[in-house]
Amino acid sequence: MNKKDLYRPNVAMILVSSSYPLKKEIFIAQRTDLHNVWQFPQGGIDEGEEVQEALFRELEEEIGTRDATIIAEYPEWISYDFPPKIAAKMTPFVGQTQRYFLLKLGNDAKINIQTAHPEFDDFKFVKVDEVLELSASFKQDVYEKVINYFKKEDYL
Repeated sequence: MNKKDLYRPNVAMILVSSSYPLKKEIFIAQRTDLHNVWQFPQGGIDEGEEVQEALFRELEEEIGTRDATIIAEYPEWISYDFPPKIAAKMTPFVGQTQRYFLLKLGNDAKINIQTAHPEFDDFKFVKVDEVLELSASFKQDVYEKVINYFKKEDYL
């Protein structure tokens, strides 16, 4: 297995409310398996699956809707390592390599985190600057880099 294969291909999404661009509020959700850890929806890309297919599949699996529109895409893959406790559950992967998208929820989008396999037990919309305060420490560098990119491009 080469180094690239040690990172699980993943898609991640920064969701803004249907009030965007008037309000720049970002959706974050609290994980069911990690106490007080908030994150963006994300998930693995299945073998043979296109990135955008995975994006909308994961959106529906994690928050119960596909009613969203892509606003922008982070221009490259970005990776992070799992902390030891999570790495033990994710063998053979040592981390994830992710493709990030900025999406706007549709006006009629209905968020439902009580999906077939719930990963979240709560969610909220927060100001852009609050995201890093609430997110897991091992994801903060990635979140900061992606958020700063979307800010620089005048999306956030």
